[in-house]
Amino acid sequence: MEKNQQDKIKPQLKTFDLTMIVAGLVIGMGIFRVPAEVALKAGIPLIFFLAWITGAIVSFIGALTFAEIGSRYPVAGGFYKIFSHCYHPCFAFMVNWIIVISNAGATAGVAIMGAEYIAPVLLPGMAHGTAIPLITVTSTIILYIINMIGIRVSAKFLNGLMLIKLGMLVLLISAVFFVRGDHAQEVAIVQQHSTSEMFKAFAMCFIPVFFAYGGYQQTMNFGNDIPNANKTMPRAIFYGITIILLVYLLVNYSYYKVLGFSGLAHSTTLASDIMGLMFGSIAFKVVSVVMFLSVMAYVNVSLMSNPRIYFAMAEDNILPPIFKRFNHKTQVQEFSLTIFCSFILITLFFISSFQKILEHVMFFDSISLITAAAAIFILRYRAQKDGEPKNIFKIKGYPVLPAIFILVYLAVNISVFYANPQAAISGFILFILGFPLYYLVKYALSKKTNQTT
Repeated sequence: MEKNQQDKIKPQLKTFDLTMIVAGLVIGMGIFRVPAEVALKAGIPLIFFLAWITGAIVSFIGALTFAEIGSRYPVAGGFYKIFSHCYHPCFAFMVNWIIVISNAGATAGVAIMGAEYIAPVLLPGMAHGTAIPLITVTSTIILYIINMIGIRVSAKFLNGLMLIKLGMLVLLISAVFFVRGDHAQEVAIVQQHSTSEMFKAFAMCFIPVFFAYGGYQQTMNFGNDIPNANKTMPRAIFYGITIILLVYLLVNYSYYKVLGFSGLAHSTTLASDIMGLMFGSIAFKVVSVVMFLSVMAYVNVSLMSNPRIYFAMAEDNILPPIFKRFNHKTQVQEFSLTIFCSFILITLFFISSFQKILEHVMFFDSISLITAAAAIFILRYRAQKDGEPKNIFKIKGYPVLPAIFILVYLAVNISVFYANPQAAISGFILFILGFPLYYLVKYALSKKTNQTT
């Protein structure tokens, strides 16, 4: 049945289309907040910029790796399906159980980012520790209500998101030409660095940097949508990652040049700070509101898309059928949406710090990315036995480049453990809990099926 559904998909995406998809998947809201975290961990500009360049190179390798995986196994929702296909349905459940929690954590982190922008404007007299959680929880509930009204309403709310973000990025880059950066020489947060300290600082930068570069792995979901995928996909990925690298480096250079390294490292509202220097206090308030709406739009996207993961898992009979239910009038998966929103609020309740959420998210993501990328070795091995499919894309430099990608993300995983052992241990426990949970769900579903028959 799955094969018949996939056969109905007609390849329609051109090189430009896929290039924009790659850029859109990666350029989220992280670039407006994460650079401060990277600068704080780097300590010096050399490590700061080296971390961003390294992130771009590794992400490019990862994108090509997932391009081959998507080309070899071109199914809708490929990033979810690949775990069951190459490993075992139980492992697919364990990984996607983690991904669901990770996505909720990432959404919570972005919501906190938006609250940090709007808090000085909306609640200027309230303590930071009170204002941020209040705004974050309230805005999440409002977006939940909007999404419950109907998909048309939530879709209209998203109009212009990429235009707002790209326009803001262009303004931030242009600040180099309009604001005289006299602070760029204030480069050192710590005075001396030994070689070992510099290496540790560089490794710790991986956590926020790869958070900002995440998303390209979703290109493997488009294998059946691309004509001449073996040529179009790597070309589009190269163009997309090049755009991302240029935008990220230019924006980070603007942050550094205008605010100075110390100012960059200690800012939680980078865009507002730079716009304030360019246009004054009124612009600071306007940009804060625009950034908040832009960030909330990302949260809205997450509320719209993540319930679909539950739907796919329910289709594979590893979640109860209730996760497939939706309101035919509003086209909303009301139960799944409620569960996902609950995960976000629980994350906000227990972890109110952006940095702590970032570490939890990267621990989860690194597990899923390592195991997903390792699928390329399994698919190649099977192809040697069963024969190579036609018209597939093959990454050059195999097996070295995929191995490098896996090793770097293993370093990210180790960096999380070093930075926050509690986050790593709790994440590992949650991952392992997916094993008995899978069999409990399967048992409960099979028992219910037997009772109905």
